[in-house]
This record gives sequence, structure tokens and C-alpha cells, in this order.
Amino acid sequence: MTSIDLNADLGEGFGRWQLTDDERLLSVVTSANVACGFHAGDAATMRRVCEQAAERGVRIGAQVSYRDLAGFGRRAMDVPPAELAAEVAYQIGALEVFARAAGTRVSYVKPHGALYNRVVHDEEQAGAVVGGVLLADAALPVLGLPGSRLLELAAKAGLPAVTEAFADRAYTEQGTLVPRGQDGAMVTDPEAVVERSVGLARSGVVTSHSGVPVGVRARSLCLHGDTPGAVELARRVRARLEESGVRVEAFV
Repeated sequence: MTSIDLNADLGEGFGRWQLTDDERLLSVVTSANVACGFHAGDAATMRRVCEQAAERGVRIGAQVSYRDLAGFGRRAMDVPPAELAAEVAYQIGALEVFARAAGTRVSYVKPHGALYNRVVHDEEQAGAVVGGVLLADAALPVLGLPGSRLLELAAKAGLPAVTEAFADRAYTEQGTLVPRGQDGAMVTDPEAVVERSVGLARSGVVTSHSGVPVGVRARSLCLHGDTPGAVELARRVRARLEESGVRVEAFV
């Protein structure tokens, strides 16, 4: 049977402000990318999400980012490799404290926002992220875009490299994501997101922004927690996947 992991970005709040409906999304997804304080999240939020994830058997991933709270980690930054590696390890370590306190562990690492897009092509920044993961735990899987420099370097370093796809993001013909600032970068029709999810899981193919079929073989499917109606959409995606004979389970 075909299987796929469902991951979502969670813990994206700060203080009294909360962006994602963490508790309800944790009843749907199998992996939680938890913000580690650099683009969003704080200590209390990280602890709460880890406890809720552990209660539901959801795997916890460290969603590492550039240090950019004001820009939600979506602004391009140039960070020296040694500094970036240290900051990646720092974020993983912070989340690990709360994961262990909840009776579980950090199971994988996924970059966020501008860092995620940067390490698709930038070997230096990708190497720094890999270096940071190795500092924290030399056995942690790394989640990223198929064909990215990040996953290539992670595999070379002996880290499990796990491919990811996005049902609600538009793809270029090269299999990369259309930048958020461009028209049509986000797929907003819920039924289209559901159908794309099934297509990605069963055939590994998605239609690009220009209408060309693109192969995107992925072990995990990301559902954005900050989109309107995220919880109901996640439920629809999971239900349709299971109706289509796809087993939904964590990749680790």
C-alpha cells in the first residue's frame, strides 16, 4: 500500500499571539514542524505543542529558521556559515528540551521560509544547515525539497534525507516552488489542494504553474497551518488520501 506522512507548521505564535490551531491540527497530521523561536514560537508555546504532540503520537520536528521574528523568517538574509550552523543547532537543542520533558524526542529537522528556499540551490548555506544538524544529533533526518542541495549534502553527511511536497504551493517546471511574491504562488481552491494531494501521494506528479506535469516524489506532504480553514482542509486531505488507498503514517 502507498503511504505518506502529513506534516504541518505548528507553534507559530509568540506570547499572547497565536497563528496556528495547533491542538486541532495535531489530531490530523502525523508530523509537526515546531517553530523554535527564530521565526515564531516561544518557550511556553514549544513546550505546549510538544506535550500535545506526544499525547497524540505525532512526531516532532524542529523547524529551524533565520533569526527573523519581525519578518516571520521569510526575508532573505546572509548569515555566515559558522553562525548559521550554530543557530540551527541552538534551535534543535531548545526544542529537544521540551520534547524530552514530554516523553519523546525531536525526530527530524526542516528549514522554514527563506532558509528553506535558500538551501535548495545555495551549497554554502545548505552545508551550514547540515553542519548544525550534525552538531545537535548526527542521526536526525532532514526534510526538504526533492533535488535540493540540502538533501544532497545531508545524504553525503550520513543524515537520512526525506523528500517533501506541497499540495497548496505552485511548482515551476523545474520542480521548485513558485516564490510567494508571484501571482498564483499559492493554490487556494480547497478541492484543488485535495486532488493535488492524492496525485502527489499516488503518482508523484503535480501540474506546474505553466500547466506542465512535473515529477515530485515525496515521502511527506506539507499542509500549511497558517492558511484560512487549515484544519478542515487538512481533514479533507487526510480523508481523501485514505479513501484513495493511501496509508497516512509518519516517515520516522
